[in-house]
Amino acid sequence: MPSKEDGSMPSHVAIICDGNGRWAKQRGLPRLEGHRRGMEALRKTIQAASELGIPYLSIFAFSSENWRRPVQEVSDLMGLLRLFVRRDLNDLHKRNVRVKIIGERVGLESEILSDLIKTEELTKDNTGLTLLIAFNYGGRQELVAATQAIAQDVVAGKLKVEDINLADIEQRLYTAGIPDPDIVIRTSGEQRISNFLTWQTVYSEFLFLPVFWPDFDGEALNVAIEEYGRRERRFGGL
Repeated sequence: MPSKEDGSMPSHVAIICDGNGRWAKQRGLPRLEGHRRGMEALRKTIQAASELGIPYLSIFAFSSENWRRPVQEVSDLMGLLRLFVRRDLNDLHKRNVRVKIIGERVGLESEILSDLIKTEELTKDNTGLTLLIAFNYGGRQELVAATQAIAQDVVAGKLKVEDINLADIEQRLYTAGIPDPDIVIRTSGEQRISNFLTWQTVYSEFLFLPVFWPDFDGEALNVAIEEYGRRERRFGGL
C-alpha cells in the first residue's frame, strides 16, 4: 500500500479530465450527458483523494481554449459548473476540503465569477484536501501573467533584472505556495498535456490511461497511485 512515509504516496495529483464527449458518443448519448457523468467522476475522485489523505488534487476543468467550442456546449458546461458549486460546495466544506480556483478571471461573466469567489471564500480556512480547479486556465497564459507581474515590479524599482530567479516566477504563478504535481494523469488515452501546468510539471510523472473520464473513479485513482509508487524519481540526478 502506498504511503507518505516511503514516498510512494504523491502529495499532489493533477488530472486532465478528458473524454466526456467520446464517452457519450460511444453510447449514442448527447455530449451534455458525458459532461454530467464527468461531474459524477469528479465527485468520486475528490472523495477518494480525500480518503487516501492526498494533500493536493488539481483538476483541469475548463481551459482558456475551450471557449472555442460550440456556444451551446460552453453554455451547458457553465450550467454544470454553477450546479456543482450550488449542490456540492456545502458538502466539500463539511468534508474540510479547501477549494482554490486557478486561471484567468478577467472577462468572466459576473455570475460565474461570483460563484468562484464564493467557493474559495467559504472553504479558505479548511485544512483537509486542497482541491485546485483549473478554470479558464492556460499554462502559457499563466507564464505571460507572471512575466508581466515581474516586469511591473522592475519598472516600479521593486526588482532588479539581474536578480530575477526561479522563485520570483513561482511566487507569481496561480499555484504560488503549492507543491508541483508529483503525477499527472490524463484520461481517454491521449498523450499530451494540452497547456496544463506548463511550468509546474517539468519533473512530474505522467500516466496516460485508456479510460474515458466519466468512467474514472476511486479504483482508477488507486491504480494510478500504485503505478506512481513503482516509479523512480531522480530529478536529474543518479
